[in-house]
Amino acid sequence: MRFSRFHLTAVLALLPGTLLAQSNTMTLEEATKIALERNLSVVQAQNNIDAADAALLSARGSWLPTLSASGNWNRSQQESKGVTTQIINGIPIVGSASRSSSSFNTGINAGWTIFDGLSRENSNAAASSRVQSTEYVYQRTRQSIAYGVFAAYMNVLRNEQLVKVTEENLKRDNRQLERIVESNRVGSLSIADVYRQQSTVASDELSVINAQNTFDKAKADLLALIGVDLYKDYVFADPSISISVDTLEMKATVEKYSDYNSMVQRALKARPDYLSSMESVNQAQAALGSARSSYFPRISASAGYGLNGNQLSQISNNQSLSWGVGISWSLFDGFRTNSSIQSADVSKRNAEIALAQAGIGVSVDVKKAILDLDAARKSLEVSQKGVTSASQDRAIAEERYNLGAGTLLDLLTANASLVQAQANLVNNFYGYHTAKYNVEYVLGERQL
Repeated sequence: MRFSRFHLTAVLALLPGTLLAQSNTMTLEEATKIALERNLSVVQAQNNIDAADAALLSARGSWLPTLSASGNWNRSQQESKGVTTQIINGIPIVGSASRSSSSFNTGINAGWTIFDGLSRENSNAAASSRVQSTEYVYQRTRQSIAYGVFAAYMNVLRNEQLVKVTEENLKRDNRQLERIVESNRVGSLSIADVYRQQSTVASDELSVINAQNTFDKAKADLLALIGVDLYKDYVFADPSISISVDTLEMKATVEKYSDYNSMVQRALKARPDYLSSMESVNQAQAALGSARSSYFPRISASAGYGLNGNQLSQISNNQSLSWGVGISWSLFDGFRTNSSIQSADVSKRNAEIALAQAGIGVSVDVKKAILDLDAARKSLEVSQKGVTSASQDRAIAEERYNLGAGTLLDLLTANASLVQAQANLVNNFYGYHTAKYNVEYVLGERQL
């Protein structure tokens, strides 16, 4: 079997030369890199990782003893009336007495939880799962942005080629109008053909305007997604994006992704969003364990060392050292623990349901991606044949019209079919590239 290559050059050969590199040329890799650095969704996902890391550090800190220091100064003054009597000139005089005192003390205390019903173990497990979950969300966010940039970039290139298709069609019809006008001048064609061709040229000009507007809006969408200045003019060109697709490569790609069950399993092992859902279940399980810890006693140890005195210079004269172990056990708390357990259990079951739904979503995504890829391949094959057939049909119609054996309507119909076939080839060419990338995206295997 002989294999061919489907070339976008089937259209580009009829169009102006390739775009030259300019100072503001942006490749797909550059666009993706900038988007991953500036996109707000990526920044928010990174911030969530930082918050989760802080929570994990706090959870691990519960294993360490607590340490506190204190110091204070107190002064008191006391007055008592009628407590002293003095004899002055034989007369007893009742007086009052006052007394003041100061105290200084300082100390350091340490405490350590020996057992808390496995609450800190579960808290640490939940915090670890949360960190892992947020990291998976961050990875999937990056993958989503990269896929969005790729799709938007392909859309820009696609619309750029469609502008060229309409521009070349306008040039072709303008040349045909010149020939018709000249033929009418010598009397070989009627004025009706001139008017009809002029109407066609006007319609072509409108098509160029609409295609250019769509192209400009596609660039604006891409620039907004990347996060760069919308008022700066960029040229999007990437030499790494081939303008041809080998039939053998297309068939090999479709066969590579033909085993649906295998692809689903690959996606379940690699998709960060699905793995994040798994970590959410683990986090909910750990939260349930923490809620149950209130049924167990709490055992803690403490130690303290203190200094005190009536004067600051004498504070070290009195020293104290204490240590001990304590146990506390809540025998009844008004069903608050039971309520916490029930709430945590519901959260766990909901997390398991969300995981199952995520698995179904992955399966559906994979199935759709396979179908889209196969459809894109078939569409590209058909559109290539369509351009070849439409080109030959238009050439025949033009020759017949020039010889007087055909009508202008036949030529216009053939020309419209050619333009549509060229547009279909452009759309299906970039659609195939997007469908191929989409398979990689739904598998979640591409690392960024």
